[in-house]
Amino acid sequence: MSTEQGYKRINFFKGFLTTEKDWNDAEKYHIEKRKLHNRRLHSPGVVLGYGGNLRVVARSRGDLSVEVQSGYAIDGMGNDLVLWDAAIKNINPEEYRLPQTIYFVLRFSEELADFIAYKENLEYKGHRRVLEQAVVELAQTEPDIHREVELARVQLEKGATRIRDARDPAHPTANEIDMRFVPKAGVAGSFLAPSMRMRMETILWQLRKVFLQYSRRQVLCGHDILQATHTALMLNSTNLIDMRNVFDIFYLIVESEGELALEVDVNHPHIAQKEDFSDFKRNVDVLRGLLAESKNNMEAFTNLLAFQSKASEAAARAVADEEALIEAPAEEVEEKPVKVADISDWEGVKKLPNPEPSMDLEGINWVLVDEIDILDKDSEKKHEFAIQDAKDSYRSRQKLKYPDGTVIEGTGRAHVSGFSTFKVMNLVPGRPVVILRRMDYVYGDYELEYFVNGRSVGITTCSGTDRVHRWRNWPMMIDAEFVTDTSLTVKQTAITAGRDVNMFHIWVYQPS
Repeated sequence: MSTEQGYKRINFFKGFLTTEKDWNDAEKYHIEKRKLHNRRLHSPGVVLGYGGNLRVVARSRGDLSVEVQSGYAIDGMGNDLVLWDAAIKNINPEEYRLPQTIYFVLRFSEELADFIAYKENLEYKGHRRVLEQAVVELAQTEPDIHREVELARVQLEKGATRIRDARDPAHPTANEIDMRFVPKAGVAGSFLAPSMRMRMETILWQLRKVFLQYSRRQVLCGHDILQATHTALMLNSTNLIDMRNVFDIFYLIVESEGELALEVDVNHPHIAQKEDFSDFKRNVDVLRGLLAESKNNMEAFTNLLAFQSKASEAAARAVADEEALIEAPAEEVEEKPVKVADISDWEGVKKLPNPEPSMDLEGINWVLVDEIDILDKDSEKKHEFAIQDAKDSYRSRQKLKYPDGTVIEGTGRAHVSGFSTFKVMNLVPGRPVVILRRMDYVYGDYELEYFVNGRSVGITTCSGTDRVHRWRNWPMMIDAEFVTDTSLTVKQTAITAGRDVNMFHIWVYQPS
């Protein structure tokens, strides 16, 4: 309970006779402290990443109704506004003087619930609970951030018969849902997985390198892309990018790429006529389509990174020959052999206690794109990990050494005969993949065959054993021709009979 002198917390002691006022004051203390925290440490607005983000979408009925998806918000008073289920709001045009802007707002509400009266003594009665609710309402005036949170607005015209999702969210027109004014509650830190942050950072640096070349060729929009990329890199370095804002950040980059494509077509025809630049434009069109779908989920993010990487590579190829001519006279330009990924490059990684998120191996930069934490329920479920048709399978916890003496404690699974299956994600199609498996090397000298989406992709031989330094990271490379999608189903089959095939952690790498 709050007073001018401070917050008073209830203090129980032997013989303390409590009344309903004491208990209500105790509840009020915690409520007011939570609201103080919300007011001072979080800006009011929609808290992204919870439920359906309170997103307002048009209904397929084609009428003047919308659906408000579930979600969580904080108002200016510090109240928690939780909408547990989607709500339908219908606009009756007869209640308004059209044309007019109509606002969809979320407001905090309380009501007494669970009334009880005791027959023995009717003096003792009351509501046992207070139900906190978030109510979606329509308003005709600009929302007040201190007492309500705007979810959307619609400029409704006279005679309108339906409300639509905005064709261009950045420039909604009449009778379209406008969510540009929705406040976002401040949340500290990023919830993006480290592997995805590293992959995004690699692609942003790739963008910077490519469009620096365009900027040097006096392509003005190349400078715009550089600035947007620099901003994204700075935000990422401060740990402020995740699923709540990454699509908005890439929207600026992709739109700038689209403007660059137009500028090159008009002012730089020698670049525009190249097939590689046509590939760049096609990938930018795909990226624009992905962002227009407004599906802010991990699958959309993975596709966004994959097509952005393709777009950058195509843009780089379009000016690669010119860059070579600029850097050296024609007679000095020599074709350098392209480094091809080889499993032998990974020999040194077998003995690393902690493989890095990014590793340069013989001239190729390999980036961690996914990993499976064996015996972690959520990780195994996410990757659909399973062991099948084994003669025996068991769980294990081991505290073992790597060859450099580093002791690592790990939990894992093992199976005798049979096979294991799992899904690897966040891939860029058309690039090789390395699956790195931490194993107990005391059980060695066996062969495994790998299948991807039902096709055999090769055999790896786990040769040798070590009874002292028992940890190893055993690699298996999947050639680029088998990487046809952003996720693959991998089957790992024991060929050698009677041997224990164990797994304590799985890392998945691709070249950047």
